[in-house]
Amino acid sequence: MKKILIVGTGLIGASVGLALRANGFTGEIAGAGPREESLKTAQTMGAIDSWCLAADADAVTKSCDVILLCGPVLTILDWMQRLAPILHEGQLVTDVGSTKAQIAELAAQLYNQPGKARFLPGHPMAGKESGGAMLAEATLFQNAMWLFTPQPGLKPTALETDFRNWVSKFGANIADLDAARHDKLVAWVSHLPQMLATALSAQLEDALGDAPELASIGGRALSEMTRLGASPYSMWRDIAMTNTQPLADTLLALEQRIAHIRENLKTPELREEFARANEFRKHRG
Repeated sequence: MKKILIVGTGLIGASVGLALRANGFTGEIAGAGPREESLKTAQTMGAIDSWCLAADADAVTKSCDVILLCGPVLTILDWMQRLAPILHEGQLVTDVGSTKAQIAELAAQLYNQPGKARFLPGHPMAGKESGGAMLAEATLFQNAMWLFTPQPGLKPTALETDFRNWVSKFGANIADLDAARHDKLVAWVSHLPQMLATALSAQLEDALGDAPELASIGGRALSEMTRLGASPYSMWRDIAMTNTQPLADTLLALEQRIAHIRENLKTPELREEFARANEFRKHRG
């Protein structure tokens, strides 16, 4: 890998650029995106060497070994369709999208065929409540999972292996999953906690938002439970739209569990729920 184009230089994209440099990448890192301010910030930080606006990126993509698509899932899907006709065999496209089923399906249709570029769907399980290049860190991926959902039956190309090696150098732990399995798992471990924090924070705002005592009596538990509630809708809209059924299934299951607790506040069933919850934490630290 001698030249990479990072499309979308927000938190994740800029952090990839910084991680590449911090771990010895000597090739060219280009950036593309819709906002000049974000691109200039990423360049000033050293995450990218050069940049162009998204509208002018087609010519740049043709000279890149790897194109990394960062951003919301629907934006990634748009870029996949845009780039497929102009890229060629020997190039690699990968992404950081939070859901994978629709991306993997489109990749099988438009890429991974003779004469076409390769597409390796990916998802680093790393981030913050807020985005933007200013929050990027070279160490963002250390000890984080970087999941891939490769198309079954395809032998990895040299570029795919090279990119995976760089991800390992970032300090990330790599695992391969089936795309549908990925979306089901992340619905439980990532998307459901976000929706729970959003619902709790919104309910607290409605019920106690103007309570003067809230600042003094809201302790660590409240802070930890509502931290994700600060996440903006713009970060989660595409996840809800592209992982709708798995997320809806988890929400329904949680609704039923909460109803069970509500109905058993004065019975031994409540103790059983606490015991079950304690087992989960005991097994996973």
